[in-house]
Amino acid sequence: MKDGGRKQGTMSPCAACKLLRRRCAKDCVFAPYFPADEPHKFGSVHKVFGASNVNKMLQELPEHQRSDAVSSMVYEANARVRDPVYGCVGAISSLQQQVDELQTQLAQAQAEVVHMKMHQFSSDHHQPPSNSSPPSENVYQSSRFFSSPNKMGQSLWSY
Repeated sequence: MKDGGRKQGTMSPCAACKLLRRRCAKDCVFAPYFPADEPHKFGSVHKVFGASNVNKMLQELPEHQRSDAVSSMVYEANARVRDPVYGCVGAISSLQQQVDELQTQLAQAQAEVVHMKMHQFSSDHHQPPSNSSPPSENVYQSSRFFSSPNKMGQSLWSY
């Protein structure tokens, strides 16, 4: 049975102590978060932050926050290894660019739907434009058509 990366009865060093080639003490701050069977986790964290800095960060945090801090350090370290200049910021920037592109595509698709529904409505009713009502009234009638669920079964903005 494992307990924090150590086997009962034997002292198997955690991944941090194994990499640092030191004896893993019973109260090792790394052991609960860097088990022996996951050496890559500590390897990348050590490469980016250094063992001394990680030790200091963990010692300064309350125990209930350490697991989240280690997860964040592992994520940032892996991002830094992949992209040494930008790290997580590069990944976030790339995702933001994708969101912007998808929002543009969505706006274009919504505009196309509006255009198609207007075309369909005008071809269904073949009404010549009446010049008797002022332009502001035509705009009002158009806006009522596109916001009224009774005219086409549903509002255009519900997509």
